Amino acid sequence: MSELEKLPYSYNSLEPFIDEETMKIHHDKHHQAYFDKFMNAIQGTEFEGKDVMDVLQNLNKVPESVRTAVKNNGGGHYHHSFFWKILQKDTSFSGPVADAITRKWGTLDAFKEEFKTIALRVFGSGWTWLVVNDKNELEIVNTSNQDSPISVGKKPILAIDVWEHAYYLKYQNKRADYITAFFNIINWNAVNELYQSTQ
Repeated sequence: MSELEKLPYSYNSLEPFIDEETMKIHHDKHHQAYFDKFMNAIQGTEFEGKDVMDVLQNLNKVPESVRTAVKNNGGGHYHHSFFWKILQKDTSFSGPVADAITRKWGTLDAFKEEFKTIALRVFGSGWTWLVVNDKNELEIVNTSNQDSPISVGKKPILAIDVWEHAYYLKYQNKRADYITAFFNIINWNAVNELYQSTQ
């Protein structure tokens, strides 16, 4: 891949929950920078031309001289690509992942409450994930900066970006309001596909 993929929808399609200006800056500036720096970091290595997911799953094999750059920028590229794909308005909470969430947390509201609580614990910049762990169980985890859950064997199926650039234009310092709004734009169809691919 020589160019960053475009968003799979228009910049304003997540309004009013995420505003158009944030989406433009988030994708065209922040994500583009991660992509460019990742491509530069792997240039000339055996990982040049490989999928970012494969690279992050084999970080220990990446040359030490570029490993931090690959982890940070490859993580930023992979995470944002993942994030765009699980966002969409007006999809229903249903299917196997809904059943699995309900089995574990009892109700969707209980899941939302715990997810929000954990996301609010991220100190500084990072992400909150719903993953399938090595016991094939659902788990909510935080990662700092652009550290990736796939680098430690977890399979992500849902994520929220809690770096300030993801929400500050609209929500300022009100991260809790942003997280609440996020639940209105989860593409449960995409989450279902990701969940089923882990089973």
